[in-house]
Amino acid sequence: MDPSSFRRHGYALVEWIAEYLAGSERYPVLPRVAPGDVRRALPATAPERGEPFEAIFADFERVLVPALTHWNHPGFFGYFAITASAPGVLAEFLAAALNQQAMLWRTSPAATELEDVALGWLRGLLGLPDSFEGVIYDTASIASLHALAAARHAALPQTRETGLAGCPPLRVYCSEHAHSSVDKAVILLGLGHRALRHVPADDEFRMRADALGDALAEDRAAGITPLAVVATIGTTSTTSVDPVRAVADLCRREGVWLHVDAAYAGVTAMLPGYRPRFDGWEQADSIVVNPHKWLFVPFDLSAFYCRRMDVVRQAFSLVPEYLQTAEASRGARNLMDTGIQLGRRFRALKLWMVLRHVGAEGIRAALAEHIRLAQLFAGWVDADPDFERLAPVPFSVVCFRARPHGFRGTAAELDALNAQLLDAVNATGEVFLSHTRLNDRFVLRLAVGHLRTTEVHVARAWALLKRHIAQLATSIR
Repeated sequence: MDPSSFRRHGYALVEWIAEYLAGSERYPVLPRVAPGDVRRALPATAPERGEPFEAIFADFERVLVPALTHWNHPGFFGYFAITASAPGVLAEFLAAALNQQAMLWRTSPAATELEDVALGWLRGLLGLPDSFEGVIYDTASIASLHALAAARHAALPQTRETGLAGCPPLRVYCSEHAHSSVDKAVILLGLGHRALRHVPADDEFRMRADALGDALAEDRAAGITPLAVVATIGTTSTTSVDPVRAVADLCRREGVWLHVDAAYAGVTAMLPGYRPRFDGWEQADSIVVNPHKWLFVPFDLSAFYCRRMDVVRQAFSLVPEYLQTAEASRGARNLMDTGIQLGRRFRALKLWMVLRHVGAEGIRAALAEHIRLAQLFAGWVDADPDFERLAPVPFSVVCFRARPHGFRGTAAELDALNAQLLDAVNATGEVFLSHTRLNDRFVLRLAVGHLRTTEVHVARAWALLKRHIAQLATSIR
């Protein structure tokens, strides 16, 4: 593509993106397509001859856009709502053009050192001590995998050379409400799924420190070596907060690696009133926070902080002759040494640009407003005789369900009613909610987190829920 064509198409794309970011509400949040529709709408083989960009973009609008789930829609309340903010999008544009591969300091000094700067800024905003060195991974799943791999190396350094053969049985601990990526990490590291022990939670879905202590003692008595504990600040289903201080004290006493998963809620440590919820996390060995969740950075960017990054490097660093450079002996940091991945994208650019453009004040204001909207919605649920809230609301996620006044059905029938309600509301295309299960009950989740979500959108979600539960309850009666 020659420069003049690039300019023409590039300007057109910027116009399209600007209109999309400003007007994503004109699309349904969930696409109205069936499995296989996209595949059938496109050729089965690549073209023999190149095609004009106009034709390619026409197919993008005709086939792909109608099949997109619009995470940038202000009515997106499912899972954890996210935002591709404009400065982050522009940074991605630049990063793609610059095409940096920051495996070594030499292969991109700017990308390497900007990662240190941007993560240092974020570390300061979160109130973490400078002893936590940071590195960027793609997702929290990969961050937690590296944390547990480092824990394995710290406890059993011989596994790097000999594997797990001859090692004692090992155990990793997490709450029964921890993210499933912990399960996957244990499986991938060769520990076996049985090596993961889910610790019971209390009535507010927080890991019980006393139950963790009992589990550690029981396993040691049985000849099982405790390897690591994963505590969560902002669990996936309910955003509950494990008692990190008590867990950290146990881990320090037992000599066990503590990893804190704060992927979603970690950014709220920037809010002075929320700092107490993070008490003790500075005692962790490693922490993950996802700026691509609630810091308005386009997906994907996960910030991994570790007080023992030397252990991470010992576990993963492998430098063949063709990657050896003189700068390493002069204090240069090579990102390839901090994980399994050799190639490293210029992800730090978008974090740096978002932090500069929005500013700490703007970020705090947006987080506080999202929390206010969630509390507002929770108040509506609490006041309505046809709904009930099923978990506390420590951040910006509300767990609730419909329970129409006078409903006499079974538990299974109430679950089915709520599943129907969820499908009916999501089918409108105006909002999208997700679900989970708590105490074996089908639970609806509303997660506020998009920059453009306002009280109008939250009120619209509530109105749709009220309208559709009235219709469903009438049909049941």
